[in-house]
Order: sequence, then C-alpha cells, then structure tokens
Amino acid sequence: MLGGFKEFILRGNVLDLAVAVVIGAAFNGVVNAVVASVFNPLIGAVFNASSLAKSFPLTIPTTSGGHAVIEFGAVIAALIQFLVVAVVVYFVFVMPMNIFKRRADMRKAAGQPADKDTPPTELAVLEQIRDLLAKGSDPQPAGRHEA
Repeated sequence: MLGGFKEFILRGNVLDLAVAVVIGAAFNGVVNAVVASVFNPLIGAVFNASSLAKSFPLTIPTTSGGHAVIEFGAVIAALIQFLVVAVVVYFVFVMPMNIFKRRADMRKAAGQPADKDTPPTELAVLEQIRDLLAKGSDPQPAGRHEA
C-alpha cells in the first residue's frame, strides 16, 4: 500500500498539479483585487451603490419579524470575476499553446522537425523501428552484431 502511494506521489503530473494549484491560488488573489478595487466600484457607481456587491438588494421579511437581504450584485460580481479569470487563462495560456501546437503541426506536415533540440517522440521511434524491420534491415549499427 505504501509503495503505491510513493509511486503516486513521485509521478511528474502530481508535482505539476501542485504547482498549478499554488499558481492558481496566487492568481486568484490578483483577480479578486482587480474585481473588488476596479470593477465593483465602477459598476456600483452606475447603480448608485458603494460597490457592485451591494447593488440590487432585495429585502424580504422573515417569520421572526426581521428582514433578510438578498444581494444579487454579489452574484454578478462573482460572475464578472469568473469571466476575468477565464479571459486571462485563455489569452495567456490556452491561445499561445494552441498557436505553438499549430506551428509545430505545420512544420511536421512540411517534413521539418518541430524543434532541433526536441527528441523524437516514442511513436516516431517505434515507426522507424517498424520501417527497419519491414525492410529486413538490421537495426544495430554496423560492426555491432551479436554472436
């Protein structure tokens, strides 16, 4: 049981996921500050409130004689925050990776290597081995035959 846990922890993608969570948490702080300090006051000013979170209040009576306030502005502020995060993630991470992948695919289709420093993929190596075996060639370098 401990061996399986050790194998899980030592996988590369667990470390990548941990880094992503830490960066995401830090990025969340930046987005919260921008939404709370810039967007909320601007939109709140349009609706004559101190901030967007305090906009669109709906007061409803309670059974105990008091009242409860539903603040629809807070939901709108959360939606704006989500959209800001989505836009930044798309334009900073997704779009550049898509462009990079498209250029690499175009180079590969043209018969050029994707990058001189990039080693061939496992699939490319297996295809080379398959082709050599199909030709009946010896995949070992010259002078290195097993006896």
